[in-house]
Amino acid sequence: MRSSRFRTIALLDTSVSSTNVGDEIIMEAVKRRLAPVLANDYVCRIASHETMSAKSRGMIAGSDYVIAGGSNLLSSHAGLRSVWKLSPLDAGLGPKFVMMGVGWYHDQGAPDPYTAWLFKSLFARDKLHSVRDSYSKNKLEALGFDNVLNTGCPTLWELPEDINAATPKRKANNVVTTLNTYMKDRRADAALLSLLTRKYERVFAWIQTYADQKYLQELHPSIELVAPNLPAYDALLTSSLDLDYVGNRLHAGIRALQKRRRAIIIEIDNRAREMGRDFNLPTVKRDDAAALEDMIDHPKNLNIVLPREDIRRWLDQWA
Repeated sequence: MRSSRFRTIALLDTSVSSTNVGDEIIMEAVKRRLAPVLANDYVCRIASHETMSAKSRGMIAGSDYVIAGGSNLLSSHAGLRSVWKLSPLDAGLGPKFVMMGVGWYHDQGAPDPYTAWLFKSLFARDKLHSVRDSYSKNKLEALGFDNVLNTGCPTLWELPEDINAATPKRKANNVVTTLNTYMKDRRADAALLSLLTRKYERVFAWIQTYADQKYLQELHPSIELVAPNLPAYDALLTSSLDLDYVGNRLHAGIRALQKRRRAIIIEIDNRAREMGRDFNLPTVKRDDAAALEDMIDHPKNLNIVLPREDIRRWLDQWA
């Protein structure tokens, strides 16, 4: 037990006020990894996806640190388009915000002056920040932060130690897929479903947001839908069914890898592309149908490489 006083930690919960069940996958990993290092602290939770109320600001004001848990919270235009709903009033709450596997919102230019001022006002200088990819690390370093580690998303921290050896290499008989209705491409998505129905005996589709069901049924009415919650998806992944994952949603693919399922993650934005490049995740470009078919058909060795020492350094600073 820590001999000094107990700390108060505010946790920005990215799964609250979110329509995306993928945020639950992220926050599960965040909470699991923080539990041992914050075991003697008081932890309160605040929503990141809506503008903070006076009560939330009061909770943060009374906290020693604020940990931002995963997701693409960072943006070059915090005042215009950002998942993280910050306002100028929040600048006075820092500098006590600490990033944990946070990433950048799409490909963007340099942060505008307002965003640079806000981040410099909020982000702690006496703690290590953790981001999910080198792109996000470079963005923060360009703002003058020299205390940033590229650890990957906390969901990657939950991958089994034997992930490369234990994950099947050969194609399964069945597959579960996901489509992203936020970045839909009807031609590409229809082609994906057509390919999967040709390659696999049964094709399941997990509903990750409430818009997915209608879109999937429009493209392929006979597809087998999995209920829009994490327990239903986990039940499929841990079943005795011989199963691959091939789909557009990054964290559905990472969840499959956590459960030692063979996975192919289709890159539809910067998240899968950047983490795929940094950590050798099994990703493929959306417009490369030939590469996707080759990955499905032919055995491939998995070679995921995680920065476990930097992950340890980030966690150890809270001990």
